[in-house]
Amino acid sequence: MDGPRKPVRVTSFDVAEKAGVSQSTVSRALSGSAVITEATRTRVLEAASELGYFVDERAARLRRGHTGTLATVVICKPGHSAKDVNPFSYALLGGICTAASARGLEVLVSLQSEEDKLFGHYVERGQAEGLIVIGTTANKAAWEFFRNIGETSQPVAYWGSPLGDLDWVSSDNEAGAGLAAAHLVGQGCKNLVCIGSHSSVQRQFAERTDAFVEHARKLGSEARLVEIEPGLDRREQGRLAVEALLASGKPFDGIFAVCDAIAFGVLEALKTAGMTVPDDAKVIGFDGLPAGELTNPPLTSIEPDLDLAGRLLVEAVTAGEDEPHPSVRRVPVRLLERASA
Repeated sequence: MDGPRKPVRVTSFDVAEKAGVSQSTVSRALSGSAVITEATRTRVLEAASELGYFVDERAARLRRGHTGTLATVVICKPGHSAKDVNPFSYALLGGICTAASARGLEVLVSLQSEEDKLFGHYVERGQAEGLIVIGTTANKAAWEFFRNIGETSQPVAYWGSPLGDLDWVSSDNEAGAGLAAAHLVGQGCKNLVCIGSHSSVQRQFAERTDAFVEHARKLGSEARLVEIEPGLDRREQGRLAVEALLASGKPFDGIFAVCDAIAFGVLEALKTAGMTVPDDAKVIGFDGLPAGELTNPPLTSIEPDLDLAGRLLVEAVTAGEDEPHPSVRRVPVRLLERASA
């Protein structure tokens, strides 16, 4: 039995034949050339519409010297797959795609992890006009690779790099930690805990940790740090931190976890220990992930403006040479109040 018939692709020559003009006239008419009369343009457009012909915009852009495409690389942990990517990276990717679309650009997305398969020369190969790099900080080899790409290929923008010498866009971590501290204190918490790190390769964790402790102090409250175990899954880091907190025997009634994924583990561990949130302890995360609505109870979080984050990243790789290009861009945050605090 014959298989399904492949659709016949309509070409500009078919449009030319139906409209009774040359193929070059079709090209000029569809590109908006002023040398074509309105009557001829109308006839060509009607023929194209009847035949279902669409202009190959990518080919047209390439002829004009533009790809109309941005490349975005999501760095993953070696040996892990797409299902293991932090949901925050997917949320940020959504912001990037939205911002690119608003500028008439498409986004070429690549998830990369293995050191011997890394690739970033999209601009040199004419596949994209710029490169955005986001993803896990737990793959330093990949970040080193893309730092080298940034030194030889422009433009490149980064979110959340563990390396200190890259241009990057990030959340306003100090403001966010301050909102968390003020909310917990305002809810009557007396014994605050930050589940975070000073030594993590995720530089934003240290910023959030330090800012939370400092803001708590300014509010007249002490906040102690419970360090996360390096190299583990974020949710597992949250669970182990709560186990260490309970084993210490010290009282606590307000917890700030430096990312939502850690906070998910915190909620699970508190429930396992027989504690009720928010009655026994209030919990706040950071990232504003939609999955926080599905935890028990729903997670209060600090939510960065990811639409703006995407726009800043896109602007960083599409700005002209004369436009200002600050090395660090901070994305505003807000308190997303749910039932856990």
